[in-house]
Amino acid sequence: MNKALLIVDVQNDYFPGGCFELYNSVQALENVKKLLKYFRENNLLIYFVQHFSVNDIPFFIPNTNGVEIHPEIKPLDSEKIIKKNTPNSFHNTTLKKELDLNNVTDLVICGMMTHICVDATVKSAKDFGYNVTLVSDACTTRDIEWNGERIPANVVQNVYMSSLDGTFANVLTSKEYFKEI
Repeated sequence: MNKALLIVDVQNDYFPGGCFELYNSVQALENVKKLLKYFRENNLLIYFVQHFSVNDIPFFIPNTNGVEIHPEIKPLDSEKIIKKNTPNSFHNTTLKKELDLNNVTDLVICGMMTHICVDATVKSAKDFGYNVTLVSDACTTRDIEWNGERIPANVVQNVYMSSLDGTFANVLTSKEYFKEI
């Protein structure tokens, strides 16, 4: 087994003061930091995914502070940054090639936004045959609207985690993940 951490879109625009603040982004970041610390201390592979808008969303605009990876998890020079323009971290990126070069079989995924980018990335990773662990409290989302009804972020989060669990990923909290390893 060759394991890697995949951190999806933990970028400044999703935090207080950013263009598209998410629910509990600061709390999710704290759990991302714990995972990152563990992977760094154990010399395990780490990949960051960074989304750049190409006129389809009003945030993650190139050459702005909002597009930058959050400074509290700044990638080291030895850690790869995969740049993307769509929700799926594998679509038109070098991610699959990078993982294959390092014989990665198991992915631990965390990040933002659960109901779009995390969901698309987890499902694609499963389709490519990776064993996926999704750390639920190291992910977050936001309220969404459907048919004129507001769906609270915590409900969105729970629905996506429960639908991904078992079929596409082993969904664990950070506490459960660290207990399991």
